[in-house]
Amino acid sequence: MRKRLTAAASVLALLAGCSAGEEPPPAKPVYDLPAREVRPDETALHLPPALNGETEFVLIGLAAGLPSLTGSHTEFEAKGGFVRLRLVVTGKGVSGILFDTRRQQLVTDSGAVIAVDNQAMTIKRQPDKFELGRGVRVEFDLYFDLPKEAKPVVLRAFGGPTLTDMKNLTGTDIKLA
Repeated sequence: MRKRLTAAASVLALLAGCSAGEEPPPAKPVYDLPAREVRPDETALHLPPALNGETEFVLIGLAAGLPSLTGSHTEFEAKGGFVRLRLVVTGKGVSGILFDTRRQQLVTDSGAVIAVDNQAMTIKRQPDKFELGRGVRVEFDLYFDLPKEAKPVVLRAFGGPTLTDMKNLTGTDIKLA
């Protein structure tokens, strides 16, 4: 009985070794970034990265229906309700691009396209335009003022001009759910 079990185990080990084929490549090293708590009014998003040209977008947080914003010197009321998206952009190209945060758009459940709210972005001291270099990663918030009944469904993301698309006319739609 013991010989049969040993023989069977040997055959299984041999078959497992043969069927596996080549060994998988070793895992690439990764940075250990510390986890951070989600802000109290925000929902963490766990969406896959999306590309537009040579820019990678990762949406990591969403807060919707904010009635007002408070900055260092003022409080600002929404016409409808503010939506805040926490976004990470990374330059994936061989050269840098001029990234414009104000070019991003939010699409609602009714199909309306809403531009970034410039006053909210200024009050919350978020970036406007900046050079996004190769391998550079920047995290910031985008603010939109949506009508009261509107629900945000898609971020239309624009990475910026590239050598192959100098005008960057076509954005990449990133679903929020």
